[in-house]
Amino acid sequence: MLSLKDVYYRYEPGGIEALCGVSLEINDAEHIALIGPNGCGKTTLIRHLNALLLPEKGSVVVNGLDTKKERNNAQIRSLVGMIFQNSDDQIVGMTVEEDVAFGPENLCLPAKEIKKRVDESLERVGIADLALRNTENLSGGEKRLVAIAGVLAMRPRYIALDEPTAFLDPAAAGMILEIIDKLHREGVGIIHVTHNMAQAALAERIIVMNEGKLYLDGTPEVIFGKVEILQKINLRLPQVTQLLIKLKEKGYPARTDIVNMEEAINYIEELIKKE
Repeated sequence: MLSLKDVYYRYEPGGIEALCGVSLEINDAEHIALIGPNGCGKTTLIRHLNALLLPEKGSVVVNGLDTKKERNNAQIRSLVGMIFQNSDDQIVGMTVEEDVAFGPENLCLPAKEIKKRVDESLERVGIADLALRNTENLSGGEKRLVAIAGVLAMRPRYIALDEPTAFLDPAAAGMILEIIDKLHREGVGIIHVTHNMAQAALAERIIVMNEGKLYLDGTPEVIFGKVEILQKINLRLPQVTQLLIKLKEKGYPARTDIVNMEEAINYIEELIKKE
């Protein structure tokens, strides 16, 4: 379990608090979407999960390990992998396999185990054919997959992803989302920071942040059913929700808490049949 208790954090002494008394628990193998307006504290929060940032007040505990105790850092960072929004910020190897091997090498694992982990991780994200490719010659989507493979080689229990589909074309973004879903089905906990409400709707649980605080917490159906509250903090609704709202405005007795496109289509067809 990941546990945050009354966490406060500011980047500069006397500055604006990026996190204001955040308390939160994330269970093993949960798939969570973390959403909210720009500057609300999403990235700051996930960087606390693997001790990249330490709380000014309060505590962050990862599977019983307090992030404030420096001796825990290596174990915490092997438990919670981090995928940055810009993959160039975490790719350090000249070739793909060198980069994926970087984490396991820092764990001082035997060469045979490192090789095994690299091969397995590249296979899991579908880029085994890129093993010898120079990392400078990769596309944005390929770099994102290399970053994920590098994290997987550490055998994490959780992965925090900061806008993992940002700046990618639809095909590459779709591939990343498939990998995220696959990892979740394999039992890896997912914390997915996103501005894309359709992507957020794919999670089991959505956490909404605003001004450094937790604003809402619930299933996609519950969260996107709170239309006025989300609009108040300028969050865009999923397109399917917007469609159902327009139907309701036209006089149809439409529900607005459906977030799955296939379910919405079936529901709209039933509405039409009743007319």
